[in-house]
Amino acid sequence: MPKTRKAERKPLSFSTTMRNPDRIAGFLDCLLPYENMILTSDVIDKIIKKVLANKLYKTMYQIRNPRYKEIYYDEDKNYTDDDLIDIIKHSPQQHKEAGFDYGWDSRFDTWYKLPMEFGFVYYEMNKPIHISNTGHMLIDAYNENPVNERKIQDVMLNALMKYQTNNPFRKNANTNAPLPLLLNVLDLLKKDKKENDAGISRQELSILICWNDNNAEALYNYIKVLRAGKGFNYSDEFIYDRCLEILGADDTKRNRFKMNQICGEAVDEYIRKMRSTGIISLRGNGRFIDFNKIEEDKIRYVIDNYSDYPVFTGKSQYYEYMGKIDNNILEIKQSTKIDLTRVRKHALYKYANEYSEEKIFEELLKVCNKRESTDNILKFINAPTRLEFLTSISLVQQFAGLDVNPNYSVDDEGLPIFTAGGGIADIECFDSKYNSYFEVTLMCGRQDQVNNEIVPIRRHLKEALQNNPLSFSVFVAPVIHEDTVEVANLYKIRENLNILTFNINEFIENIKRKQKVEEFLV
Repeated sequence: MPKTRKAERKPLSFSTTMRNPDRIAGFLDCLLPYENMILTSDVIDKIIKKVLANKLYKTMYQIRNPRYKEIYYDEDKNYTDDDLIDIIKHSPQQHKEAGFDYGWDSRFDTWYKLPMEFGFVYYEMNKPIHISNTGHMLIDAYNENPVNERKIQDVMLNALMKYQTNNPFRKNANTNAPLPLLLNVLDLLKKDKKENDAGISRQELSILICWNDNNAEALYNYIKVLRAGKGFNYSDEFIYDRCLEILGADDTKRNRFKMNQICGEAVDEYIRKMRSTGIISLRGNGRFIDFNKIEEDKIRYVIDNYSDYPVFTGKSQYYEYMGKIDNNILEIKQSTKIDLTRVRKHALYKYANEYSEEKIFEELLKVCNKRESTDNILKFINAPTRLEFLTSISLVQQFAGLDVNPNYSVDDEGLPIFTAGGGIADIECFDSKYNSYFEVTLMCGRQDQVNNEIVPIRRHLKEALQNNPLSFSVFVAPVIHEDTVEVANLYKIRENLNILTFNINEFIENIKRKQKVEEFLV
C-alpha cells in the first residue's frame, strides 16, 4: 500500500482555473446530464467534449488551427462531434492527478477539484457523480435569464463561510476557516480605536493565507506588530520572509513557495473568492479589503455561527456538510441604512475623475478582447460588470453635464459587484432634452444580441418614449452581428425607434468626436 504523504504547512491557494462563480456554474452545467452515472474514462470523455463544445476551455491546437479558432471565437458556430474527437486527439494533456489516469482524465480532475472542495459536486473514479443542493442552486441561477447573480452570491457565501484550509481534499497542515478568520480579524481591528478602520491591506493578506490556525486574536496581534514597525510600508520581500517563518519553511523551500505566488497570484485569487460572497468591499483604490457594510447582518451571522466549525477527516462527510444550504443566508436582507444610488453615483464620478480617458478606452478594449486587466480595482470586477462600469465612466468623461445613472449593483464603496438586473437599462442618461439608454454586452452571437438584447431594448425604449419623445438607445458589443443591425434598422423603419448599434471600436471612435450625447443620432 503506498504511503500517504504527510500534510505540510502551505499557503492557501485557490485554483485560477475557476476564477469566477459563473465559470464554476458553466462547468457544473456540463456535468448535469451525467449526474448519478458511474464516473469512467468514457463518461469523462463525454464531459470533456461538452466542456469543449461549450467553449469553456481551449487548447493550443484549437488556436493554431484556423477553422477551429474561428469557431471558438464565433458564438454562432459550433464544433461537430468529429471536430471534438480531433481536438482531444491532437491536444494531449501533460498532466497527472492522484487517482486519475495521465492526460485528459487528470485534466477533468483539475477542472472539478475546486467545485468539489466547495461542496458543489462529488466524484471518484468508478463511483456515481453527485451534484449537491448548492451545486444545483448554482446551475439554476446560472441558467436563469438574466443570470441570477444574487443567488450565485449567496451560494458562494454558503460555500466559503464553511470552507476549511485543511479540508480532506487538501493536504495542508494549516487549520482554519479562511473567511470567518478574515471576518474576525477585521472585527478586532474595527474595535481597536488605534487603528484607522481601513481594513486589512492586500499585503497583510499574504500573512492570512499562510496563517496556521484559527486564532483570530493572535493574527490580529501579529498584524498590529507589523504595523507598529512598518506602518503600511511593507515590501514584498519583507512580507515574504514573514510568511516563510509562519509556514516554518527554510531557504530550501523558496523554490516551492515562490514570492510572486504568495504576494501576488494567491492574494489576487483570495480577494476574488472572498468578494464573490458579496460581504467584502475594496477600499483605498484596491489597497485594502473590509466589510461590505450593506451586508452587516450576514457578516455578523457568519462570525457568530461559523467561527467554530466541525472538522471532517472523510471526503464524503465534508462534501455533505459543504453541499447543504444554510437557509438563513438566503433570508438575511441587505441593510437599508446606505443610499446605494448616491454611493453608486459618487464612486462613478470619483473614478471618472481619477482615471484618464485613454486608460478607460484601453480597459474597454481589454475587456472586449478577453484580455485581463492589471488594474488594482478593475481586475476584481468580472468582465460583464466591468464593461458596464467602464462604459459609464466613459460617458461621464466625454459628455459634460450629462447625468449618467448606471444600474449595476454595488457594494458600500459604490464599486460594481454584478450587472444591472432585467427589466431596466444598463445605463440611463439624461440631459436637458434627451433621455438616452445604453445597453452593453460581451455576447456576440446572433441569438444573444437579437433575442436577449435588441428585443428587450425595443420594449424599454417604447415605454421611455411615452415619457420623453426625445429618447433613444445605444447598443454596444465587442462585435455587432449583421442581423442585429438589420433588426435595429427594421424597428427604425416600422416604429421610428432609434436603436443605434456600435462595436467597441466604433463606440470609442464616436465618443471621442462627440460633444453631446444627442450627436449619436447624427
